Amino acid sequence: MVSEGEPVAGELTIGGRRRSFTIRLPRGVPDGRQAPLVLALHGNHPQAGGWMMREWTTFDKQADTWGFAVAYPDGHKGCWSDGRGVTTADEAGVDDVAFLRAIVDWSAARYGTSPDRTVVAGVSNGAFMAHRFALQASAQVAVLAAVAGGLPAALRELQPTHAVSAMLIHGTADRYSPIEGGYSRHRGPNGELRGRTLSLRETAERWRAVDRCPPGPGRTRTTEFSRRTAADGGVGGTRVVAWTVIGGGHAWPGAPAAPDWSEPSTQECDAAEEICRFAEPLLVPAGARRL
Repeated sequence: MVSEGEPVAGELTIGGRRRSFTIRLPRGVPDGRQAPLVLALHGNHPQAGGWMMREWTTFDKQADTWGFAVAYPDGHKGCWSDGRGVTTADEAGVDDVAFLRAIVDWSAARYGTSPDRTVVAGVSNGAFMAHRFALQASAQVAVLAAVAGGLPAALRELQPTHAVSAMLIHGTADRYSPIEGGYSRHRGPNGELRGRTLSLRETAERWRAVDRCPPGPGRTRTTEFSRRTAADGGVGGTRVVAWTVIGGGHAWPGAPAAPDWSEPSTQECDAAEEICRFAEPLLVPAGARRL
């Protein structure tokens, strides 16, 4: 058995490809029994891997505070097949939904973590992938957290089987994935635009519709640094929060700014802590979230 708090490397074969990840169980939860599992998904970079989310976020620390297990999967060649059709993984036909499903099942079978109260959290390409996984594996995913990444337009009509609570965090100064939505920087072979994503507003509206939240704009709380609009009362008590980071760029709130990255980063909050706080009361089993 793995020691609490110690990261363990895992490997699975999915679609003929060997896929890797790191998992960490929370301290104080014997063998991870029924602990919710957080899937932390990195952004797109040739050298990217789960290690980036371990180093740049505080999910390890939050795991002990909130009693969550955390898995840090490694994308295929540093990226995810998120459904936009523009990444190396998309073009290679990688089945990342199957990979993430397998991690959830593997962790539940080996360590007793909850199989249907998963939190999927990602940034940029990882955020797009988080949307996809929440839609296509909604029986396993209770909470979605997407940072700097709206819902891919190609996935807009997908109908999940279960409601999923959503925290959507986006900066107003994001130049790589604008808060207003738009197309990927990776154009087609003839220069055509592709890979469109929805705006923060449209993404929140779609998730509110999926969860069958009551009509209306919801409640808004504004500070000097942010604006949060929350819609409650979805199926199974699900809720959707759209969090606008005023002046924030294409970055993970609370993470140290990378020396070679010019996008503005906010220290107003720690996104990992906020995600765990948001998720904790919303970790509802699949049976209560069925649509």
